[in-house]
Amino acid sequence: MIAFLSGRVAARSAQTAVIEVGGVGMTVHATPATLARLRVGETATVPTSLVVREESLTLYGFADDDERAVFERLQSASGVGPRLALGILAVHTPDALRAAVAAEDTAALTRVPGIGPKGAQRIVLELRGKLGEPAPGAGAGTGGPGGGPAATAASPWRPQVVSGLVNLGWSAKDAEAAAEAVAAEAEHTPDVALLLRSALRRLSRV
Repeated sequence: MIAFLSGRVAARSAQTAVIEVGGVGMTVHATPATLARLRVGETATVPTSLVVREESLTLYGFADDDERAVFERLQSASGVGPRLALGILAVHTPDALRAAVAAEDTAALTRVPGIGPKGAQRIVLELRGKLGEPAPGAGAGTGGPGGGPAATAASPWRPQVVSGLVNLGWSAKDAEAAAEAVAAEAEHTPDVALLLRSALRRLSRV
C-alpha cells in the first residue's frame, strides 16, 4: 500500500493532482476540498489509498489520515465503490458523516449525487457503529475546523467551487447559480471547502 505521497505538486485539475515523487509524476484523485489545499509548484504531503483493480491501479488522496480511514471503511458498505466513497467525502466531512450515520439522517446522505433513499438507508444500517464517534457539535454538511486553508488571490474560490460541483454531477448552470448564492459568505470566509459544502446544501434544497 502507498500510505502517502510527498513531493512537488506538478499539476492540478478539478478531479486530480499530479505529485512529483523522485522524478515520477503520480496522479491522485481527491475531493475538491482536498485539491483546493494543493498549490502547483509547492511541496505537499498527501495521505493516500491505493485501489487495485484487474485493469487499473488508482491512487486516492485525502486531507488527513482520518479522511482516508473513513474512505476505506465506506467501501465496506454494499454498493459503495471508491468513486462514490470519494463523492460522499466531497459533501460531508468525516465527522459530519459520522453524525449523519449515528442519527440515521438518510436525508443528509441523499445529498450526495448517486445515493438514493434506499442506498442511504443501507449505508446507515451497514456502517452504524463502524465509523467511530463524531466530534462534539459535528453535524451533516458542516465544514468543521479541518475544512482546509482559505483560498488565495492566486486560487480564487468561485471556479474551484463550480468545478467541484460539476465534478459531483451537477450541471454547469446549477453550479454557477449555487456559487453565486454563496458569494456573500465568501466575503467572510474564502475557504473553498466550506463554500463548496454550503453550495451543496443549497442545491440539495432545490
